Order: sequence, then structure tokens, then C-alpha cells
Amino acid sequence: MSKHRRLKNFIPAPKQVVSTVVPKINMVESLYDSIIEGNEYGSIVSVIPKPEIDLIDEIIKGLKAVQFIRLRPCLAYIGNVIRSDDYSGIVTADDLPFAEMIKGVPKDTESVDVFLATMGGSAHQVSRFVNFLRARFKEVDFLVPSFCMSAGTLFALSGDHIWMNPTACLGPIDPQVPTKDGRFVPAQALLLLISQLQEQGDEALKNKGAVPWTAVRIIDSLDKKELGDAITASTYSITMATQFLIQYKFKNWQTRETSQIPVTDQYRQTRAFEIASALAAHDRWKNHGHSISRDVLWNEIKLQIDHPSPDLEKAISKLWALFFWVFDKTPIIKLIVSENYRFARHSIILEKKL
Repeated sequence: MSKHRRLKNFIPAPKQVVSTVVPKINMVESLYDSIIEGNEYGSIVSVIPKPEIDLIDEIIKGLKAVQFIRLRPCLAYIGNVIRSDDYSGIVTADDLPFAEMIKGVPKDTESVDVFLATMGGSAHQVSRFVNFLRARFKEVDFLVPSFCMSAGTLFALSGDHIWMNPTACLGPIDPQVPTKDGRFVPAQALLLLISQLQEQGDEALKNKGAVPWTAVRIIDSLDKKELGDAITASTYSITMATQFLIQYKFKNWQTRETSQIPVTDQYRQTRAFEIASALAAHDRWKNHGHSISRDVLWNEIKLQIDHPSPDLEKAISKLWALFFWVFDKTPIIKLIVSENYRFARHSIILEKKL
């Protein structure tokens, strides 16, 4: 083949062109007003509010929409469910701002809603929050838009009613205890392991055999303080959950739904303990992060969960989309907000000095 033919049939590759087009930034006057029903987060995920827009003002718009439907103040306690941080959960550092938010509610108010989302935290601090609320209000309901896990579930159990959107979830209340190597493990998992090892030993002795050496080694390796902490933490969570249900959620429960038999004090205590124990059962849920839907809570645990009306469900979804946008796009890890109070905690990144 001639040189001429080779050149004639040669087709050079097109040159790569680097685009210099800058993507258009969709800036809006209001995040809340930009939300589209049915695609709440998707409709604002790519927009940016103008610099002069106050994000807390946007959230308060959403709170007011919920309040318009519920005819009572709505207090938001929301932890970042996207990025975990030592302060994103329920922590002692929130004690003062939460108390101040309650003080900001008009003094003649008897009923409030708590808009709650969190991945967990301190059960002891939950007890503080419950005391603050119940010292002021006769009725406290919880509105759960999404994740309300661990200590958050314990908090929600103190409500007169728990309202959950279809995709919302509660979680097991089996506490996490620190091990000597700094890890956190479910307290119930440790107790379950001890129970299983004890059963193996009892079975071996019953059959006049030797206790399995592996069981002996495992028990010897367990830290006695960790076991003590596990027992104490588990007992505390179950006790607090039982007390909350008896004192608040079950306080007006007079008749059983199916049999119409009157509800006695003893029956309230029995049902409260059964529900608390079920929610704390590691052998049932297998994982501390397991999400429990409102249908499972009612059908399996027999814990009554209220379903929001269509208009309330929409208002909750719009408000949650705002919170999610803030956590996704900003360094904020905690928001404690009401119509009359605003508190935001930002993540702090510490750089090591070389």
C-alpha cells in the first residue's frame, strides 16, 4: 500500500476541548418556598439561598406551618443524622439551651410538640429533658420525621402521643457501654453472651461433663467493670422507659382496645415493662442501629403510634427537608429551635500541630 493511500485513510482523533462553561447557580429567595410537595429534598438539594437569607428563619417558617395545623407550639430538637459527631447526639452540653427554649414558650401554654430527630445519646440527659418539659406542660407530643434512635427512642416514649411519618423509625434502647479498648458495644450483647455461656456450663454439669474450656476462657477475659456497667445501663434504660410509659403515654388509657376490658394499674405496669424490655432486647433486633418502623412498633410491640393527617405529614416532610439540607450543606451538627428561640451548634475541626 502506498504512502498516499495510508495518509488518505488516516482519520485523526478529534481534539479534546476543555469546557470553560461555569454551571449556573440556582439562587433562591427562600428555601422553604422552593420545596415541591412529594419531592421535598430533591427540589432544593441543588439550590442555594441568597447570602442574606437566614437559615433559621427558613426553619421557623416550617415550624409555624406545623403549629398552624397542631394549634400548639412546636419545639425542635434535631441532631445531624448525616455526619456523626460527639455533640450531634443527646448530650449534657444541650442542657442549658433546651431549658432556655422551654422558658421561651408563652407561660399560659399547656401543650407542646417536640419535633425530634437524633441518632442517640445520653439516657441520663433524656431524663433531664423530660423533667424540664413535664414541669411546664400537661401534654407533650413527639413528631418524628425520620431517625429517632436509641436515647431518642427513650425520649419519645415519654410523650403522650408519638406521631411518625411513614418513613420514620425508632430504634432499640439497649444502651452502649465502653470497653477497655475504647470501643462501644451493646450492653445487652454482653449480657446475652454471659447467659449463653452460663447455659453451656449448666448443660455440661448436668451431663456430668466438664465445663467447655472456651467458655471459661471467654468469661475470664471479660472485664468485670464492663459487665457491671452493662447490667446497670440496661436496667436504667428499661426502668426509665417503663416509668415514662406508665406516667405519660398510658396515663389516660382506660380500656383495652380489642376486649374492652378496663385497664388496671397492674396491667399498665405489665404492658409498659413488656414494651420496654422488647425494645431493649438485643437478641431480637441483633443490631443497635436497627430501624423499627411504626408498623412493627404497633403490630409486634403493641406500642400505639399515631399517623399524621395528610396535611400534617406534608408539613413534617417539608420541615424535615429543610433540616436535612442544613446538615448536608453546612457545618451545623445540632439545632434547638422554636418560634422564640434559636440555637445552632457547629462542628469544630482541630488541626494537629506538626
